[in-house]
Amino acid sequence: MKRRGIVLKKNICIVGIGYIGLPTAAMFSSYGHKVIGVDINENVVNVLNKGKITITEPGLEEFVKKVVSSGNLSASIVPKESDVFIICVPTPINKDKTANIELVISAIKSIVPVLKKGNIVVLESTSPVGTTEEVIKPILENSGLNIGKDVLLGYSPERLIPGNIIYELKHNDRVIGGINEKSANEIKELYKTIVDGNIYTTNCKTAELCKLMENTYRDVNIALANELAMICEDLGINVWDVIKYCNKHPRVNIHNPGPGVGGHCLAVDPWFIVEKEPKLAKIIGLSRENNDFMPNFIFSKIEKLLKDIKYDKKITILGATYKANIDDMRESPIIVNILEDNGYKVEIYDTFIKDNNLVNEDLLDSCKDSDLIILGVDHDEFKDLPWDEIKKVVRGNIVLDTRNFFNENKIKSSGFIYKLLGKM
Repeated sequence: MKRRGIVLKKNICIVGIGYIGLPTAAMFSSYGHKVIGVDINENVVNVLNKGKITITEPGLEEFVKKVVSSGNLSASIVPKESDVFIICVPTPINKDKTANIELVISAIKSIVPVLKKGNIVVLESTSPVGTTEEVIKPILENSGLNIGKDVLLGYSPERLIPGNIIYELKHNDRVIGGINEKSANEIKELYKTIVDGNIYTTNCKTAELCKLMENTYRDVNIALANELAMICEDLGINVWDVIKYCNKHPRVNIHNPGPGVGGHCLAVDPWFIVEKEPKLAKIIGLSRENNDFMPNFIFSKIEKLLKDIKYDKKITILGATYKANIDDMRESPIIVNILEDNGYKVEIYDTFIKDNNLVNEDLLDSCKDSDLIILGVDHDEFKDLPWDEIKKVVRGNIVLDTRNFFNENKIKSSGFIYKLLGKM
């Protein structure tokens, strides 16, 4: 193994081998660490032990196959004694917009029976400020060990984007928070074995808030763009022209509007700040509400476009994931529920989503007898759709582009009416 820093080969247990945990496990394995991935889903465990994966991420399957074949990566449904424990489980939000950290708590409790002196415990899961020190530390203390002395503890949030995870895992800078300086420094040395970017150390609460604020910053800026889109529609101005010319200013960078914000980060993390500081996090809360409202705004636009149709209406939605070119539907902003609740028949076309009875993998079949086609996600493959063929099977003739993605002239030449979010 290439030696980086003072850390040699470790036995590492990673709890949660999904979109973040699995690439992390593979990366540590590739540098000679012995890694066991733990997941409560037996299918995920069985598939990984065969050198295969259950998620879609460019280059990951080949990467995993290689490290499993080397003997450095295996999977189990229960944690085993290790030198390092890394927690990578999801932290969704409850219906009341509060953080649900039950999986984090369960994961931490699962490692207590195998915890021993000299261990390092790292939380990667995005969590409310104070989780590491106020929730995890007391649970670990049930082992009878001194946390911070016998067992080192810290927080190291991921900064990864689906579709480019392997590259970013290796090259992005990281922030590591420790419950004390020794914890932060030892965890830094561990991550130096896989990270080429800079690694900065601080305390746990600072690192926790950094992670939340990184995603909140983007969410607030998207909310501003979405609000601008709604204003432009009311004023009869093309929002995409406004953004294009505003961004010619050297100190302006307005984001792109869209049908909403989804995913396990941007649509969730800001609420963790609002939960802790509801009186102070006013802009953050309003931005979240604004982005959550966008599917309703899109629905109102559809209602206006189809107001003259009296029979049962059918909508085809292109794309069901929360961002382009991935298979992740978590917190996806598509407006299926709103449409169905209002009597619309809905078909979703998305080839990235496999084995899901909500999604049709046949384009022309999903468009058959449709009154309106709406772009939900700008997958690359949607750039060159066979609009002439689609026109033959649809009932209506309207295409609603929520991303400024399609070639307007091409769609019009096929006999469709082209409508764009942010433009009357």
